Amino acid sequence: MASSEEINIPQKPPMVMVDRLISAEEKKVVTSFLIKRDNVFCSDGIFTEAGLIENMAQTAAAGIGAKQVANDEKPPIGFIGGIRRLMIYSLPEAGQEITTYIQVEHEILGATIVKGQVFLSESILAECELKIFLL
Repeated sequence: MASSEEINIPQKPPMVMVDRLISAEEKKVVTSFLIKRDNVFCSDGIFTEAGLIENMAQTAAAGIGAKQVANDEKPPIGFIGGIRRLMIYSLPEAGQEITTYIQVEHEILGATIVKGQVFLSESILAECELKIFLL
C-alpha cells in the first residue's frame, strides 16, 4: 500500500493519538503524532506511558484500517489483548512530534502480534509487543 494522509481508526477526539499515516505496507506501518499540551495523556507537559502505548496501538489500527479500505472493506474494531516486553526509555514533551513504527510479527488464531517502536527524531522512546484481536 502507498503512503496516505487518511487515518482509518475507530477512535475519535480527544482519544486520537496519531495525526498522519506516513506509510502502510503489508507488514509495516509508520505514523507521526504531534503532542499537544491539552492531550488527555499529557501530565505537566509530558506525554505519559499510557499515551505511548495507545499511540502504538492506534498505529497498528491505522495499518489495518488502510488495508481494509484499500480492499473496499470497513475497518474492523480491535482491542489490545496483551502487552509484552514493554520498555519505556524516555517520555516526550508537549510540542514534540513522535514517529511510530509497527512491524507485524505473526497472525495466528485471530490475533495479530506486532512489534511497536516510538521515536523522537533518532532516539527510541518506547517499544513493546502488542497482541491485537479484531472483532
